[in-house]
Amino acid sequence: MSEAWVGPVTGPDCVQGGVCEDITSLRKRFYQLYIAVEQSPAATAITDVKGRIEFVNQRFLDVTGYSREELIGQTPAMIQSGETSDAVYRDLWQTLQAGRVWQGELLNRRKNGELYWEAEVITPVRNDAGEVVNFVAVKEDVTERKRQESELKLLATAFATGQATLITDAHMQIERANQAFTDITGYREHEVLGKTPRLFKSGRHSADFYARLWDDLLNNGHWQGEIWNRNKYGDIYPLWQSITAVRDDSGQIRNFVAVFHNIAERKRMEDELERQATLDHLTGTYNRRAFDTALRQAIFQAERGDESFSLLLFDIDHFKEVNDRHGHDTGDAILKQLADRVSSSLRSTDVLSRWGGEEFTILLPDTRLRGASTFAERLRCQIAESRLQGLTITISTGITEYRPGDDMDSMLARADEALYRAKSAGRNRVVVDDTTRVEE
Repeated sequence: MSEAWVGPVTGPDCVQGGVCEDITSLRKRFYQLYIAVEQSPAATAITDVKGRIEFVNQRFLDVTGYSREELIGQTPAMIQSGETSDAVYRDLWQTLQAGRVWQGELLNRRKNGELYWEAEVITPVRNDAGEVVNFVAVKEDVTERKRQESELKLLATAFATGQATLITDAHMQIERANQAFTDITGYREHEVLGKTPRLFKSGRHSADFYARLWDDLLNNGHWQGEIWNRNKYGDIYPLWQSITAVRDDSGQIRNFVAVFHNIAERKRMEDELERQATLDHLTGTYNRRAFDTALRQAIFQAERGDESFSLLLFDIDHFKEVNDRHGHDTGDAILKQLADRVSSSLRSTDVLSRWGGEEFTILLPDTRLRGASTFAERLRCQIAESRLQGLTITISTGITEYRPGDDMDSMLARADEALYRAKSAGRNRVVVDDTTRVEE
């Protein structure tokens, strides 16, 4: 605006000049208002009473992605997402047509198709006669806020109903714990606030275990694995636990979040499955697979210079005749009773297994050949003097001792050869692999 356009602006007797001065001042104020609205950080739009857009500021363009030319003369319907309910728009127009201010949140769509949330305040503008002539909409993009609210709601739901969760500060002092945490540990939230997870240590893990845990957590931001803890009542139980370090914008650790569940039942089932996989289904002794494992371990320990061990291989004499004469049910019962009798004569470190059919093996750790022979002879006598299913049963036994350089096959071959000689010599006897017979 130039002074030439508005005319003289000075002189006490220039009425016209005074009018021009008022107009100039008014135009300056309107221009200042326009600049303020145009540069406002809030998206602003002015429509007529039918909703046709007459003005939008720069922020409105930035948010929607449209140009002024594309928006002027159109209605806000061009930015509607189609996902806001009709009831919201009915309430909006009923409120505005009644001359009242409407405020709420709308899900809109940018020119590129991206959805976004806006918090809007729409105000009716009246003329001097009190008639509504425009609507002014001031909008704030609240997409990020809505996303955070949704995430917080989701996290709150998970915290309340999901796995056991524990939140600590950067110094490992407990700040939050949920109900699932209480269900597993027995501790209520108020009992652990301000304390550290050292409260739950079981004593089962070494310092190296915790050092590796912290190394992963601090270097990778995450650790997960099996850990044994102690609950409020002193019970020790296994957990599968995941710990995450939460960092702030500057990269500093702000919190640690631990999520865990009790795997005691899973461990019990795994142990039971492992037990079933290693036991003979009929006699309850170890099966051949478990025996092979035990024999390999015994050889490994003997190779390291530990005490030697002996291996016994025995079977029931004339067992086929027992099955043929009395039936397989009786034969099965005899096998179970025999296994029970032999088990009752063993040490906790000895290993009895069903080798196959009526054959059994026994590993005697830290036992030399003489001691094994004495044990085998005593066992032979006990069986011969007993009655199994009302029948007199005898066993023949072959014995060998570990020798440097032995493997599984060489030891089993010697024990089997000794058993063969025991049977050839008349059965119901013990033979060691050096051909020395132990008399009845």
